Amino acid sequence: MTFVHHTVLRQEAVDGLAVQAGGTYVDATFGRGGHTALLLATLAGTGQVIAFDADEAAIAAGKDRFAKEIAANQLVLVHDNFRHLARVLHQVTTAPIAGVLYDLGVSSPQFDDPSRGFSYRFDSPLDMRMDQSQALSAQTIVNEWSQRELSRIIHRYGEERFAGAIAKRIVARRESAPITTTGELVDVIKEAIPAAARRTGGNPAKRTFQAIRIAVNDELGALEDSLEEAVAVLGQGGRLSVITFQSLEDRIVKHVMQRHATSDLPPDLPVLGTPADVDLKMITRKPIRPNAAELAANRRAHSARLRIAEKVKKD
Repeated sequence: MTFVHHTVLRQEAVDGLAVQAGGTYVDATFGRGGHTALLLATLAGTGQVIAFDADEAAIAAGKDRFAKEIAANQLVLVHDNFRHLARVLHQVTTAPIAGVLYDLGVSSPQFDDPSRGFSYRFDSPLDMRMDQSQALSAQTIVNEWSQRELSRIIHRYGEERFAGAIAKRIVARRESAPITTTGELVDVIKEAIPAAARRTGGNPAKRTFQAIRIAVNDELGALEDSLEEAVAVLGQGGRLSVITFQSLEDRIVKHVMQRHATSDLPPDLPVLGTPADVDLKMITRKPIRPNAAELAANRRAHSARLRIAEKVKKD
């Protein structure tokens, strides 16, 4: 099956890294290689890109697309969750890391492949695993987690105001038979949401599907772990460039960057140079948004936000 993936904020995210010839860069979310391809082109045969993806299908596609660059050791593909960033990088390179790029969320091929179970647009097996080798799937969560836990994740990760009613309806439905397909789950969600609320705000299953997907892949926990490791492994003057697509991700990115860019020392304490507890400086005061042309060409770009920070150079 052939999938088309439109890389959002592609040029802006790579430009934000201020790529230097001969540098070593990390694409923490390889996907179908849109940002990696631009990084390799910008490096023009110098340096190296190390790209991570938890999805075996993405790695397999990357091996075909970038066979020449892999053979020349310009690209290293890593099948692993980006929360293990530091450990893997210590294994594959001794070079200082000049930049780390994240393009968060689910890629278009994952959404558009019915067999992956990410989308409410298809009636397919409940799955939602980015790494298909892991045991936990959406079907496990929907059929085995308690009503209280279901309500918690749907409210927290989906910001769904009817989380309690949806969780209650899921538990009631699964008592007669397991919920095994996305279509069955959509029906249950629709039954739990009042008719008036279903008429506005798009597909009523959107928030619940997002919540379950985040829980399946521990996306927010992995993101925070990975960002902390990215800050630690960046060389002095290295850049961190992060694209988010929903508010929960963006809050984590903003919080981690600002925390590392802010000193805990008293504001009136005289300090020569950069305080020892400051690791980053913000390059973007406000997040960069897609321009009108990109929004017109790709409806999935509308929620994208790009934040950029730089590792502080210290004496």
